Formats: sequence, structure tokens, C-alpha cells
Amino acid sequence: MHSPARAGTPALCDRMRRVAKVAAVHADDVDARARFPHEAVEALRAERLLGAQIPAELGGDGATIAEIAELCAILGQACSAAAMVFAMHQIKASSLVSHGEGASWHRDFMTRVASEQLLLASATTEGGIGGNLRNSICAIAVEGDTCRLEKDATVISYGDMADAILITSRAHAEAAASDQVLTVFLKDQYTLEKTHVWDTLGMRGTCSDGFLFKGEAPAEQILPRPFAEIAAQSMLAYSHILWSAVWYGIAADAFSRAQAFVRAAARRSPEQTPPGALRVAEASSLLQGVKASIVAALEKYAAAQGDEDKLSAMSFSVAMNNLKIASSQTVLTIINHCMLICGILGYKNGTPFSLGRHLRDAHSAQLMISNDRILGNTSTMLLVHKQDTSLLG
Repeated sequence: MHSPARAGTPALCDRMRRVAKVAAVHADDVDARARFPHEAVEALRAERLLGAQIPAELGGDGATIAEIAELCAILGQACSAAAMVFAMHQIKASSLVSHGEGASWHRDFMTRVASEQLLLASATTEGGIGGNLRNSICAIAVEGDTCRLEKDATVISYGDMADAILITSRAHAEAAASDQVLTVFLKDQYTLEKTHVWDTLGMRGTCSDGFLFKGEAPAEQILPRPFAEIAAQSMLAYSHILWSAVWYGIAADAFSRAQAFVRAAARRSPEQTPPGALRVAEASSLLQGVKASIVAALEKYAAAQGDEDKLSAMSFSVAMNNLKIASSQTVLTIINHCMLICGILGYKNGTPFSLGRHLRDAHSAQLMISNDRILGNTSTMLLVHKQDTSLLG
């Protein structure tokens, strides 16, 4: 994707390309059996990429969001489920890096994430609130130095395979639904009782089952900043940028297959332009648009990074929301074009041009978080915020 990054990017990308080779071999089986991409995650561990975002002084690579987005795009071209697992892990890591460095327990935990290559999961959804991650029904109970939490988490992606779960709740029993905290629970500090099974159209390998979560841990594992700040200042940008990078990777691989199909047709009949050539050009234009939107969002985040007022501004939220809406819709259009180019060989499974998995996985993009919910939030902000209509604004 070649987003703004540092000199260390090529080495990180080389490591991820080795992971992608492993992931690609198993991608269809992961999808067909709705199983966790164990091979890809073990390859991520072997390449020390689960700690890529952790600061260098704590044992990680100190990778920027631009570098992480590039890695998501590379893996997304091989196995979208593995790429989404990696993206969700990095979104949780961003909460620790951005809001936990000042707390000794969380600094020590980041060191463990890098040294032990721990896999982080998220539990923000809850029965009764749907996908509204900015509200909670459950409340964490703090008694002395101990905290306890029980949550009906309708979705915890790869919950069974995670080494730790970062989970939202109300700050205390009397707190408002929006007064939330984020707490780290280690695998030996909680139990999971499965309540829903993840049998879906696409993204089957994320294994996003529902669970009844029950945990008990030292209270120091609660992040020191309110979740409202965490969500606005790191989670919003990281979620929408990294998800978009994964979707870009899916669309880029579909485009590569369609381009290969047209080139093969051109070699068979060099005297005439293949019928799918115009659609390849159109798909290329759309793919470039998605890439440009991601790069623009990365630049906007870089300009706001470290400034809490800018990160919490309505204009920033609107921009990140618009990225998610545009990328999630456009990748489907791109893959549909590619399906038309490849025809029956794209529609069939088991061919070099098969696109069924890409199309099904890309359909998840508009649902996580629901585009309708995001558009509703954006429309509310636009009632009081004047949209910047300058070309370079």
C-alpha cells in the first residue's frame, strides 16, 4: 500500500510476507471449516509480529499505525481472516501503547506481549446494547485491590485462542452506561462459557463466538484512562484504518486474480482486446481510490497524534467514520467487477481465479461496526459541525 512510514518498514514487510505465504496455503481450509488460522498466527509469533506496535524500549518494534496498516494489507491479500485477527490484536495493542504507558502494570504487560507474543482479544459488544461499544450494561466491581466482572459478551473474536482479553464495562455499579473503563484480563483470570456459535457467510476464521465472561483480577489491570478517551483518541482511528487496510488487501488480491485472467485471455488472442480489460481499468481506479483514502486518513492521524483536542474533535471522528463507510462499500464494488471479469472461473471454487471467499469476507465490512450506526453518529455530529470542503483540508 506504501503508506507514510519509516525506514524500518521494508524489514517488517519482509517478515509479514513470509507469514502471508503460510497463511495463503491454509486460507481456503480456514474458510471452509470455519476454523482459527492457527498456522498464520504461529507464523506471526515466529516473526515476532504480535509485538510489532509495542515500544522498542519494551521489547517491540515500535511500529507506527502506517506500518501496521501496511502489514494488514499484505496479510489481507493472503488470508482475510488471519489479517482481521492481526488487525484486531493491533487495535487492542494501540489502547495499551496510547493509554497504558504511564501505569507500571500495563508497561510490564506490554513487555510480556512482545516477549511472549501474546494474542490480545476484545470484548466490547454486549447482550442488550448490540454493537454500541460506547455503552455498557455490566459494571466492574472493585473491592480493595481486586476487580470482578461478569459480562454477556455476544461476540469475542477468537476468544478461545486469546492469551488476554481487553473488556469494557461501566466504571462501577452506579455509573452511567457511557461511563466506561477498559480492563485487561489474562487467560488464567477468567472463564468463558460459550453462548453463540460463529457460523457465518464470511470471515469464518475469526471464530467470533459469543460468551458469558466471568473474570477476577488485580484492580491495577484497569486502564487508567476512561474508555471514552481511549475510544476517541486511539481505538477509532486504529479500528477504521486497520480494518480498511485488511479490506484493501482482500480487494487487491481479487484485482490481481482478475488482472491475471485478462492477461491470460490476451495471450490466447493477441489480436483483440479481451472483453474484461475495461473493467480491469475501472477496478484499478476504484482500488486506487481506497488506497488514497487510507493514506489520507493516516496523514490526518499523524497530524493529530499527541494532541488530545484534535483526536477528540468532531472533524476527526467524521473523517475516520467516512473512511470506514467508503472503504467498506467500495471494496465490494471492486470484487464484484473482478467477479464479472473472471466469469464462471471466478464464481467456481478451486480455480486460480476463485473469488467467492473474497466476496463473502468483504460483505462483513459494512457490518462491523454497522454502517447504519456509523452514519447515524456522523449525521448527529454534522448537525453541529461544519464540514471542511477545501480540497486539501
